[in-house]
Amino acid sequence: MLDFSVEGQGPAIFLLHGLFGNKDNLAGVGNALLEAGFQVIRCDLPNHGLSPMSQSMQLADMAQLVELTRAHLQLECIAMLGHSLGGKVAMTYALAYPERVSALIVADIAPSAYKVERHQNILRAFERMNAQPPANRQQAKQVLTDEGIDLATAGFLLKNFRTHPDETEPRWLMDSAQVIKHYWDILGAVPFRAPYTGPVQFIKGERSDYLTAEHRLDVEARFPNAKARVIPNTGHWLHAEQPQIFNRHCVSFFSRHLLTATQ
Repeated sequence: MLDFSVEGQGPAIFLLHGLFGNKDNLAGVGNALLEAGFQVIRCDLPNHGLSPMSQSMQLADMAQLVELTRAHLQLECIAMLGHSLGGKVAMTYALAYPERVSALIVADIAPSAYKVERHQNILRAFERMNAQPPANRQQAKQVLTDEGIDLATAGFLLKNFRTHPDETEPRWLMDSAQVIKHYWDILGAVPFRAPYTGPVQFIKGERSDYLTAEHRLDVEARFPNAKARVIPNTGHWLHAEQPQIFNRHCVSFFSRHLLTATQ
């Protein structure tokens, strides 16, 4: 089961963050959905945050942990919003458990396999820190910047260098060894099953190359009723770069497909 937080009442929406993140990353859109009348469940993906470590990161295995979390919460049906890796896990879950998913938003990721390694310097930095763990935040930051990681990305990664609730010393709340081990599983294609025919909204950052026209056939084969929106002047971190527009799209989509269905 995943670590999670639950807030609000109404139709339940699972929020799944991206690689190297944690459940706090989607707090902004979570708050917007709470105000719109939804129950929001923010989850830490496996090997991230406070979720179990030393877990497989194959997409099907991560989707199964989402299912265990849903069953634990005794929710008959859920909607899902996933960004990047969280979007791949959400797509995998919707295809594996279509009867459990009422609606799906996928933020800036395709169901396709990615052939090019995108995080070489981050993986090198974590390999160094696995060999010689940093004693404090400044040492961790130095390793990251020594590998050419920009300060904004380093700051994002350092959100995972913090104290576990049961401990007193800070450490990485992320099993980077498992991320490295399963990196090509993470970049792999969403397992193909019978198409999910429920409502799906893909939201793309205009400047991002994670979701492009070349992915269209893979999207249509798995999600024949999918629609797409593009947020202008935005990259891969669309929920952080253009939060008002992103939140508005998410609230509108879920309100249309969930709130009107319950009225």
